[in-house]
Amino acid sequence: MTELNYHHLRYFQTVAHEGNLTRAAAQLNVSQSAISTQIRQLEERLGQALFERRGRALYLTEAGRIALDHADSIFATGRELIATLQQSGEQRQALRVGSLATLSRNFQLAFLRPVLGRPDVEVILRSGSAGELFSALSALHLDLVLTNQPPPADALTSFVVQRLDEQTLSLIGVPELCPPDLTLPERFSRSALILPTAASGLRMGFDALVDRLGVRPQIVAEVDDMAMMRLLAREGIGLAVMPPIVVRDELASGALVESAQLSNLTETFYGVTVERRFPNPLLAELMKERH
Repeated sequence: MTELNYHHLRYFQTVAHEGNLTRAAAQLNVSQSAISTQIRQLEERLGQALFERRGRALYLTEAGRIALDHADSIFATGRELIATLQQSGEQRQALRVGSLATLSRNFQLAFLRPVLGRPDVEVILRSGSAGELFSALSALHLDLVLTNQPPPADALTSFVVQRLDEQTLSLIGVPELCPPDLTLPERFSRSALILPTAASGLRMGFDALVDRLGVRPQIVAEVDDMAMMRLLAREGIGLAVMPPIVVRDELASGALVESAQLSNLTETFYGVTVERRFPNPLLAELMKERH
């Protein structure tokens, strides 16, 4: 039986992801006719049509979708093999971590502390949006993604999601804005508030809480970055709804205080990986520290 030609498979995979021959040819630096020939030979080998043309666009047939799933898996395994063997020959191990750009820096530091400063470990940190990070994780460019937004259930990649920590949110501000003996509805109605943006899961929980309490808060700022929320709270422009870990040092020094704990609102921190035949051994060490 004739073996599969993986050059043909690579050309097919690129066209399938790009959606047309022009972009695929530019990416592969070959002519469109060369790609068409390679794909035709692959179709002859498989005995199935992989694309159907509608106007200028190419669409995968059912056989094409099956072939693409296998192609993605094959080439991902190849990347994993290279990354694993290159790393195994090095004295220092690399841990590639992606973190949601808005995630608490204090949480990230606490999670990574067991491997930071070790002479045999190089930690490579990258921040970005959830989409960017999960895409990089799928392509095996990252070992782990730290996030408070688990990947969507309908994601094409089978992500492995572990809950690392959970913390109750608090109402936090400078001491002058936190008088004692006020009820929670009074604090919400009398204080200017610094809130997560409307797209945040934290904000949806907060909005539900104030609806139940029947109060209309005065919003002075909406922020999607915890580091900026921390700075605004320190400026004294209002009370911030955030996890205490974000301002741990300020709470310890007394620069900020907890006006109230919001026991019904929590932020959950997740570690997201993908199934790998040769997982990074440093991940097991870090996950063990969390249990």
